[in-house]
Amino acid sequence: MTAHLLTAGLGLKPQHFDAALACPAPGLWFEVHPENYLMDGGPRLAWLHAIREQHPVALHGVSLSLAGPDAPDPAHLRQLAQLAGRIEPVLISEHLAWSRAGGHYLPDLLPVPRTAATLARLNANISRTQEVLKRRIALENPSHYLRMDQHSWSEPEFLQELVRRTGCGLLVDVNNVYVSACNLGIDGRQYLDQLPVDDILEIHLAGHSADASLPGLLVDSHDAPIAAPVWALYQHLLARIGARPTLIERDGNVPAFDELLTEREQACALLQPLMAAQEEQAA
Repeated sequence: MTAHLLTAGLGLKPQHFDAALACPAPGLWFEVHPENYLMDGGPRLAWLHAIREQHPVALHGVSLSLAGPDAPDPAHLRQLAQLAGRIEPVLISEHLAWSRAGGHYLPDLLPVPRTAATLARLNANISRTQEVLKRRIALENPSHYLRMDQHSWSEPEFLQELVRRTGCGLLVDVNNVYVSACNLGIDGRQYLDQLPVDDILEIHLAGHSADASLPGLLVDSHDAPIAAPVWALYQHLLARIGARPTLIERDGNVPAFDELLTEREQACALLQPLMAAQEEQAA
């Protein structure tokens, strides 16, 4: 199944393996972090292969550190390419962030100033990644928790320039847009309206939470149902760009598989009329 035929998918959790394998929902797909499957064999990789036989799978990386000071680790890239060759993912994505410097890994996706130096570094690292993988990747917009004074571009302008230079696509995380808009006082709809329509390859939806120690600060926690304002932003984005593969993320307080399917069905209800209209126009 190609990416343009995907509807809404789910982040795949081990406790949902049996239910995911058996689920007959049309257009269903799953996304995993490739870092959990970079081995030559064993039960975990066999499990992923079994899922892939029934459903399309996307790879969503969290450790390439594309915005960091070091080039992507060659061994990691080689393993990622091998996994992609085995699984044939419908999409591969990573983050506009860094987590590695001087051979040391940090357990977070850290922000960078949007400067000419950062742009050049990302250009080199994304281009190298796509060269090794022999495919286009999608870059995810980050969530923001504080203002940085060093920015030379707005984020939509910066993302557009990265797309132009590298040929990469975009993964638009709508929850990240909402969290950032609340934390920094920007207009989420205006942000979405500035993104290049044709280069958006995937959308993420997730829940967030309020920080326990800083009143008013929202955290991209992925531990709650998708909030109503995020659904509203998602509808606004779809009205502008049409249907795109949409992933429901849940990493904490993970509910039963059926509860996640209910959120997925909510996304499908928004996607399917748009997909039908797009198919009619193409006919």
